Amino acid sequence: MSKDNIKIGDIKLEIQNTPIEQYSVLYEKYSADERTGVQNLLKQCQKRELALQKEKERTEIMKTYEHKYEHLGYLCGIDEVGRGPLAGPVVACAVILPTDCQILYLNDSKKLTAAKREELYEVIMEQAEAVGIGVVGPARIDEINILQATYEAMREAISKLSKVPQLLLNDAVTIPGVAIPQVPIIKGDAKSVSIAAASIVAKVTRDRMMVEYDKLMPEYGFASNKGYGSAAHIEALKKYGATPIHRTTFIGNFVSNLAPGL
Repeated sequence: MSKDNIKIGDIKLEIQNTPIEQYSVLYEKYSADERTGVQNLLKQCQKRELALQKEKERTEIMKTYEHKYEHLGYLCGIDEVGRGPLAGPVVACAVILPTDCQILYLNDSKKLTAAKREELYEVIMEQAEAVGIGVVGPARIDEINILQATYEAMREAISKLSKVPQLLLNDAVTIPGVAIPQVPIIKGDAKSVSIAAASIVAKVTRDRMMVEYDKLMPEYGFASNKGYGSAAHIEALKKYGATPIHRTTFIGNFVSNLAPGL
């Protein structure tokens, strides 16, 4: 069958099933096909190749700190999520990525869609050398304040690693009470693949927890607001009172009565 007789829809399906790294085969096969639809498909392939190359270059830039310190041994990225919400825990994550990590699209979790975070979460959990999670709940946050609770969650995350890192790459902070050398990096979740990976795992972990809380307490919209002070959340606080997962030190301006326990 002549290539010109192959339906464009079939060519499109072939492209979808071909890895970007093998597009050169498609170019050789269809470059002489003068149909506009086919040429447009090949142009789309070229755009995907260019986008992939740019992503590889961006990711390589995000490995600057990893390359700088890789001679030390295991490097651990650390980040947290949940400092600002009115409800729910603060969650920290510590991630040790392999030295030759090839994971693309790692970035500040806030810059990624929920679907992309979920996708990357699975990849990170599968490929990481070690992952540790630290969770500090509302009662403890009220007891020691959110900053100290964040540090506590980070220390817990480090303690749960299956391997001992030689250096910590932290998002902006220096964690007290940790003997391992640390490098605080301002906006580190956008500058280090290790911190970005920790950011993503922490975010997905906490979001999943809030979705489960939403099933128990649907009035507050935790699945959508994740415990942050949205207008609907604050209105629910005023109407129904606080729940056991609310931070009493955060909600004094909205409510004073606590709802019964779960």
